[in-house]
Amino acid sequence: MVQRLPGFSFDRGAAVRGLSGSGGNVLIDGEPPVSKNDSLEEILRRIPVSSVQRIDVVRGSAPGIDMQGRTVIANVIRKSSSGVKGAFVWTMWPIGDGRFFYGPRAEMQLRQGQRLIELSFVLGKGPNDTAGDGDRIRVDANGNTLIRSNIDFDAQGARRWLVGAFETPFAGGRLRLNAAYIGGEADSEYYDDILFPSVYREYQYFSEDRAQSEMGLRWNRRAGANQVDVVAFQQWNKTDNYSRFDSPTLSRLFLNTKDISETVSRVNLRRTVSPSLNLEAGVEGALNTLDSATSLKINTTVIPLPAANVRVEEKRGEVFGLAAWRVSPKLALEFGVRQEASTVTSTGDVELEKSLAFTKPRLTATWAPIDDLQVRGRIEREVTQLNFDDFVANNSVTQTGAVVAGNPDLSPMQAWVAELAVERRFLKQGVAIVTVRRWELKDVIDRAPVYLGNLVADAPANIGDGWRNEIQFSLSAPLDRLGLKQATLKAQVSLRETEVTDPTTGDPRPISSLLTFGAPPPISAVRETEWELHYTQDLPKLKSTWGFDIIGPYIDHYYRLSEIETQKSEISILIFGEWKARPDISLRVELQSLAKDTARVRDVWSGPRNTAPLQYRDFRNLQYDGAIQFRLRKTFG
Repeated sequence: MVQRLPGFSFDRGAAVRGLSGSGGNVLIDGEPPVSKNDSLEEILRRIPVSSVQRIDVVRGSAPGIDMQGRTVIANVIRKSSSGVKGAFVWTMWPIGDGRFFYGPRAEMQLRQGQRLIELSFVLGKGPNDTAGDGDRIRVDANGNTLIRSNIDFDAQGARRWLVGAFETPFAGGRLRLNAAYIGGEADSEYYDDILFPSVYREYQYFSEDRAQSEMGLRWNRRAGANQVDVVAFQQWNKTDNYSRFDSPTLSRLFLNTKDISETVSRVNLRRTVSPSLNLEAGVEGALNTLDSATSLKINTTVIPLPAANVRVEEKRGEVFGLAAWRVSPKLALEFGVRQEASTVTSTGDVELEKSLAFTKPRLTATWAPIDDLQVRGRIEREVTQLNFDDFVANNSVTQTGAVVAGNPDLSPMQAWVAELAVERRFLKQGVAIVTVRRWELKDVIDRAPVYLGNLVADAPANIGDGWRNEIQFSLSAPLDRLGLKQATLKAQVSLRETEVTDPTTGDPRPISSLLTFGAPPPISAVRETEWELHYTQDLPKLKSTWGFDIIGPYIDHYYRLSEIETQKSEISILIFGEWKARPDISLRVELQSLAKDTARVRDVWSGPRNTAPLQYRDFRNLQYDGAIQFRLRKTFG
């Protein structure tokens, strides 16, 4: 239901520590979920359609709604009627290469008066569509073939989820408790049969075992014009990584174990001064810890790694206040400021202690000169949260031989961002939006060289200032006037450019992909171009719905000390159809990842890129065979 909202693009949120900025752009009964590992997408899936009263799309601001720095929020309002509702889902997933996955899912919601119990269980496995079969060729700087091979690459993941929640009146307000256990693993096998210059086989294996648990609490109480919200959250994560590479002459073994815990609490006070003025203030505190142990062995030699065994502790606090003022029926303003302070300590291989403090003001404005036109603006200072994964080495060394070390001595990346969005509504359900954003970046986190004796490695580092521009076009249009009854087309195109100074060469270049640019809004990549197209049509006479999703091709660049890696994913197509055999039974069939190709190019120098010659270029092309998913759903209540 959320995905079909006109002019709304669903965002599941960012995987950051703390509560500020971690939620997505959907609220439930006016509040963000108190959860991290249990994703917003999964939480929405568990809400029965029959229990939804309505979904409001809030643009700009609204009384009692924390926009979390966003200019558009969806709010799912649930019914309060008593009863039991739920569903059982069985999924079958034949893959084009002969693999077969399946799994059950069950969910239940029991409401008695003001009390609510929710339970959910998920068990199953699924494929990774970036893996597949293909070929590889390596050439030297003059184009002469060095290696030619065939690749057989399979990857998949599994999950075991048990989630529960309980809501009840308490102390004059409303209390919600939730808990989750989320276990799972991911693994891959990579066979590379070398055909030239000689015949032999290379083998890579990767596995990751995860055990995550969390508990959350939210209590809120309204008293006249005042409201208080108390939130507490605790999570524990344990991850074991195993990565191995074998060839006739070389063996690499990488092991890493991470234990992460997070304790967060927050108190919000809200006051409605008048129908046009709302005030809010609050405080948040967090304690985060990381214990990591890493080892690397090449053949029989143990290789020392920077920051291989560390314990990192972060104590962070934040106070904030904001005012939302509806100046007139056509104009609304919101001003907020947050003051953050933290202390980060590291022991083990890296001994350090550092204190950080940042002031983060924000101003948003919403102007609606006419009924079908709205202009939204935002100026804000964003500060990213440090990513604990950057503090420890990663397993890419087993695949490429290039060591990517950890670095606990990082400062958060900061940015001043300006955003302007123009939204035009048409044909009652149609929406067109143009959004322009500009980031002025400081202390960009990217890769930089580090030295440990004779070992030269890449590690995350603050490499200086930079900038980022983005323009985004969004369209949601009903197609009735084209003769396609009850059909909707949604499209989005994002164009971006970035620049930072390369710490190895000193030349300007784009920022490496898959970095996080603050939250909200969370930006998970810096790809130059992304586009997607979604078509849905209801066929009431056939009790069916059908449509397709097309995700356009995209390119990721990674800049390292002696290597530039480029990954390109070709167009991905999904076609679906859903038939409601009875009001309580539906069957959905999806043809997934049609025509999905993934390519990787590695340009490797014999040393640092600024002084050494190009050694070789390695090209890999993989074809994913696609999949068919059958999903049978039985609802009750």
